[in-house]
Amino acid sequence: MAAIPYSSLPLQFLFFLLLSCSFLQTRTLSTNQIVKTFIFRIDSQSKPSIFPTHYHWYSSEFASPVQILHTYDTVFHGFSATLSPDQAASLSRHPSVLAVIEDQRRQLHTTRSPQFLGLRNQQGLWSESDYGSDVIIGVFDTGIWPERRSFSDLNIGSIPSKWKGVCQVGVKFTAKNCNKKIIGARFFSKGHEAAAGSAGPIGGGINETVEFMSPRDADGHGTHTASTAAGRYAFRASMEGYAAGVAKGVAPKARLAVYKVCWKNAGCFDSDILAAFDAAVNDGVDVISISIGGGDGISSPYYLDPIAIGSYGAASRGVFVSSSAGNDGPNGMSVTNLAPWIVTVGAGTIDRNFPAEVRLGDGRRLSGVSLYAGAPLSEKMYPLIYPGKSGVLSASLCMENSLDPNLVRGKIVICDRGSSPRVAKGLVVKKAGGVGMILANGISNGEGLVGDAHLLPACALGSDEGDAVKAYISSTANPTATIDFKGTILGIKPAPVVASFSARGPNGLNPEILKPDLIAPGVNILAAWTEAVGPTGLDSDLRKTEFNILSGTSMACPHVSGAAALLKSAHPDWSPAAIRSAMMTTASIVDNSNQPMTDEATGNASTPYDFGAGHVNLDRAMDPGLVYDITNDDYVNFLCANGYGPKLIQVITRIPARCPAKRPRPENLNYPSIAALFSTQSRGVSSKSFIRSVTNVGQPNAVYTVKVVSPEKGVTVTVKPSRLVFTEGVKESSFVVTVTADSKNLVLNDSGAVFGSISWSDGKHEVRSPLVVTQLDPL
Repeated sequence: MAAIPYSSLPLQFLFFLLLSCSFLQTRTLSTNQIVKTFIFRIDSQSKPSIFPTHYHWYSSEFASPVQILHTYDTVFHGFSATLSPDQAASLSRHPSVLAVIEDQRRQLHTTRSPQFLGLRNQQGLWSESDYGSDVIIGVFDTGIWPERRSFSDLNIGSIPSKWKGVCQVGVKFTAKNCNKKIIGARFFSKGHEAAAGSAGPIGGGINETVEFMSPRDADGHGTHTASTAAGRYAFRASMEGYAAGVAKGVAPKARLAVYKVCWKNAGCFDSDILAAFDAAVNDGVDVISISIGGGDGISSPYYLDPIAIGSYGAASRGVFVSSSAGNDGPNGMSVTNLAPWIVTVGAGTIDRNFPAEVRLGDGRRLSGVSLYAGAPLSEKMYPLIYPGKSGVLSASLCMENSLDPNLVRGKIVICDRGSSPRVAKGLVVKKAGGVGMILANGISNGEGLVGDAHLLPACALGSDEGDAVKAYISSTANPTATIDFKGTILGIKPAPVVASFSARGPNGLNPEILKPDLIAPGVNILAAWTEAVGPTGLDSDLRKTEFNILSGTSMACPHVSGAAALLKSAHPDWSPAAIRSAMMTTASIVDNSNQPMTDEATGNASTPYDFGAGHVNLDRAMDPGLVYDITNDDYVNFLCANGYGPKLIQVITRIPARCPAKRPRPENLNYPSIAALFSTQSRGVSSKSFIRSVTNVGQPNAVYTVKVVSPEKGVTVTVKPSRLVFTEGVKESSFVVTVTADSKNLVLNDSGAVFGSISWSDGKHEVRSPLVVTQLDPL
């Protein structure tokens, strides 16, 4: 922000400034507490006219200029500053302060997938949307490696005139690193720097020996997600021979705007993320992709969650926000990023795999996966050892310095998954002289497997196979094994399967809103990679690769971001809620064997708590027939329904809210899914009604009839009217869904719910909404 010369300021303002600075200095000196970063939500209308800008007001009345990190004025009104807890508590009593949020560290939710979404060259959504041309995707991540072929601007048109962003230069990043593909780049580090300076428990700054103080990506995650969403065609792509072919993003012609908010080994701070939201919306992005979340299974109320607040500010201005659901599955209620204006994306497998096989000395063959690309074991049998047999936990997990070289030298070592990165365990084995590693899942990971580019011959096995190897060692005097690597296999069935790590419902904040919303490819995804680190990300991994294969809901999120860019390009007038509705109501719930999708963790059928509305299917999403739209007023009513008062709602929406005299019900938000909650105390027959409205975006004259798939015993579902008629003059129609549950006959499944669906069909379109019925008392 440009400085304003003191000579131009009123005399009474200078006097006020001197008094305020004196007060702030005295207050700072009076405390011995650890300084922390706090985010202050200010009622912007309260600014005294004496101050020329909000910044002058904040730096005079609330904090000194050196304490202020960011000022926010687009998706949020206020500032972040480094203060002691006592100072923050004192300021919280100021009449203009609506909320105070302590800065928190968040974590990243760490080829053929476009085809697996239903995209084909020269037809359907890719051609209808011109591959997403002129739609701008803002990626909040670790930055970008701009030289990769995935970010070439060859044969791309001029930068869209609506773009107002900048190409922020820094270490090894010049204005020439932006082009007609990467049209803007910024980096946000003040939250990290303040946390490092505070010496508090959150601590940990940016290590400039491994990082670039610029938009350049030292981690790889940001380059991967950006190219997944919008990478150009890159021929002869592979990760050391694996997944060879043409790499391309979901929206190859979409423009990229890079917002580096996460730093290598240091996470991402809320104060920086909020500043990125402010900048991105001002810059003119159409889609925001944010593969970041809490990851601790605890979700803050929306008014204390900067991602929810920033996302509302974006969505209310027409920007689609896609986020990752988190990687804490298969535990129930593990899903994060729960706000209903955010699209929350879980992860599924694709029909490509990288099989490896463990062959035991008794002849048994156990199937696993691996991306190891070095010298093979050439079928030679080696002694097999399980350090966990000793009962020492750190040895069973192959933690640093836990293995005795005298015991593991020349052997294949079994390591249990957990507590340290999978690839780091292999490095521990290699340092101790082991020749190979078998990575065994525990019960919590079940049979869910992801490939890793290990530094030594290694294979990941599911829980059952891991137990089989351990049992073989216990029952055999001289156990031996080898590992065979099978390369890349296509056409895997069944797929998609819900990834075991993908976070699950129900929604822990508002169980009336089903989350995740849907799933997308998130297992073993090939995309561009940084030159700064090897494919494992370990400091000792000196390999360089143009592409890498990663898994996580981090990988699923940019698939949906790219999909939103295609839909926005094909339908510029659709709102973010309409785009989400189109994806959800056309999502697939069967796999490529035409069977119900299964859960990788259990092998059983998966449920809407696992996959939301289903797996995204873009060919159908382009023409959904009907959409469930949601306005800003609808979201305000939803917040009123949650019991938020005008002041708390203003923290999120920026404008004072007036709630209806009769409190609304959160389940009546016009969401494309329905969750019926019945009290655990209810006895006998209970009913709940839900109001929904649909807008016709297909042929003007259409008649839709309803089809209900009721959950099993004890539940009946009725829909009135059962027929919706649309004409040139009638584009919107409402209906009421009544769910009746008889507690005597209601039998919930293992997830604590039963499931069904409501579909509207005109013979061409099928507009499907999942239905969840559960007994749960909302918090």
